[in-house]
Amino acid sequence: MKLLVLGLNHKTASVELREQLAVGQSDLVSHAQDLKLRHGLNEIVLLSTCNRVEIYATPGRQLDRASSLLQLFFGDPRDLSSHTYFYEDAEAARHLFGVAAGLDSMVFGETEITGQVKKAYEMARGARLTNSILNRVFQNAFQVVKEVRTRTGIGRGATSVGSVAAELAERIFTHDLSKQSVMIVGAGQMGEACVRHLAKRGARSILVSNRSFDRAVQLAGEFGGRAVRFEECLTAMSGADIVVASTAGAKPWLQRADLESVMVGRRNRPLFLIDISVPRNIDAAVHHVDNAYLYNIDDLNAIVCQNVRNRKQELAACHQIIDDRAAALMEKFNFRKELNEAGLEFQSSWVPREMVVAGV
Repeated sequence: MKLLVLGLNHKTASVELREQLAVGQSDLVSHAQDLKLRHGLNEIVLLSTCNRVEIYATPGRQLDRASSLLQLFFGDPRDLSSHTYFYEDAEAARHLFGVAAGLDSMVFGETEITGQVKKAYEMARGARLTNSILNRVFQNAFQVVKEVRTRTGIGRGATSVGSVAAELAERIFTHDLSKQSVMIVGAGQMGEACVRHLAKRGARSILVSNRSFDRAVQLAGEFGGRAVRFEECLTAMSGADIVVASTAGAKPWLQRADLESVMVGRRNRPLFLIDISVPRNIDAAVHHVDNAYLYNIDDLNAIVCQNVRNRKQELAACHQIIDDRAAALMEKFNFRKELNEAGLEFQSSWVPREMVVAGV
């Protein structure tokens, strides 16, 4: 068996590069189908989040390890080798298990990535892009997540990108959000997490804007906030103190000229903007507008580092679980291969008892 993982993430590539290679959720299946066809892959799952773009695959033919599927797939003429990583078989399984458990995230131990991995896998499976190998690998990954959360303390105090954005907002206003007006643009998973954590930290005036107005109304209603139509964002921004951007747009919806007009209406009252989207929703040039303070997802690292130190003591136990699970999975795949080579049909009843106990 050859299980492959090729990708780049927040550790190897800047947000500028990640946003160029990011794939919108609506395009994941079509991009994966194209990649599967052009490169002779048997199975594939394409994962794209704010922190990573990764290809999980089983090849139908020998691939040139030196070539970058990412570079070929995205048509980028640059050499991306210094920004990408490549894993095979057991290393690939260990990587996926760590990603799904939040151990490879910028926000160490976060839980949102588990849902993102599940969604990417379900979309690929629904499009018949996976088969026996990737189905087994991803199902094992979700079992590992449960085991890690149950047997270690990695989940205690674990956070998410949304909660880190809320924590930053609280720090900006000296731990008192009760008098500040907060506006969330984008009512998806991370936007919802921001609203939830801001409310926990005392925010009382919350505005929610989304391209789907019904969704904005629903989320705002849960927290006693007010929904704002997407086309009225700039007008509503005049009364906000903190704006958190979390939409799935391919291009920034807030440009420098837009914000300069907003600031005139605010009489240059300070405005803090936190952009947790990839691709970014707010043009980087906004940072040069007087009294506007912009933070993007990579700027959250200082807060993240403290959270990592608080949970590092659980890391060894997490990796032991991952190593044991990956080894058991590879042993089972090798066992099936040996049977196939001997001309015998694999039967689940033939699996050694210790593998059944381990839940492989």
